[in-house]
Amino acid sequence: MGTAVKEVLRYRQALRAGYSRVRETGLLTLNTILDVQQQLECNRAGLRRLPGTALRDAAGNLVYEPPPDANEVRRLMGDLERFIHDDPPFPADPLVKMALVHHQFESIHPFYDGNGRTGRIVNVLYLVKEGLLDIPVLYLSRHIVRTKPDYYRLLHAVREADAWEDWVLYMLDAVAATASETVATVQAIRRLLQDTKQRIRANYRFYSQDLINNLFNHPYTRVEFAQRELGVSRITATRYLDALAADGVLEKIRVGRNNYYINRPLFALLSAGASPP
Repeated sequence: MGTAVKEVLRYRQALRAGYSRVRETGLLTLNTILDVQQQLECNRAGLRRLPGTALRDAAGNLVYEPPPDANEVRRLMGDLERFIHDDPPFPADPLVKMALVHHQFESIHPFYDGNGRTGRIVNVLYLVKEGLLDIPVLYLSRHIVRTKPDYYRLLHAVREADAWEDWVLYMLDAVAATASETVATVQAIRRLLQDTKQRIRANYRFYSQDLINNLFNHPYTRVEFAQRELGVSRITATRYLDALAADGVLEKIRVGRNNYYINRPLFALLSAGASPP
């Protein structure tokens, strides 16, 4: 399995774990953030304890040096946890407060590795906590990675010139653009699902809702998956998938000893504009 695939799987696992804890408790605690980072990086290093962390640009120039002292890092993360849950004297819109939380998190830079990805998951979990998201589908990473120069420039401008307004507007634009793209993707997937459903129902006696679910839960399936989810024999599951592949509904490829049946249109929708987590 490639490095990029492993990173995506760890990102999904960390997001799901954080989402479950926030939904269960209604809180976004430091322990949850620590757990998210641990699952992303597959280690228990925790908060930074050693000095020497410095952020540099591509030319090696020092851009920013986060707080070096371990006690200061822990104190600042405790302050951030309280800020996440406390209402300020003049309550801010949750989207504005998310932008403030994200800037403070990235400025503390609390971990040795994974700060960017952890911070982007914290954005989503904060919106879940505030009731703006029922499920964690707002993938802000795509917009941030796509506009990375502006992202870092505006982060730095707050530290250097207290330019909070520009930073907040950037994050609001990120939410608006991502929400629009997400809605369009969901609608396209819904149309594809309905078209595929009608095509299979019209041409195959083995049509079932369980089969449609199997083909759309992931962009690919395997005989074992269909066998388990449809409750049929391996021979029957193979016959179903081979028939759909022969008709072009799926694309059958062999990798090693296994056959994979790819829902190519779904794969295209999910991968359009994809970026690293």
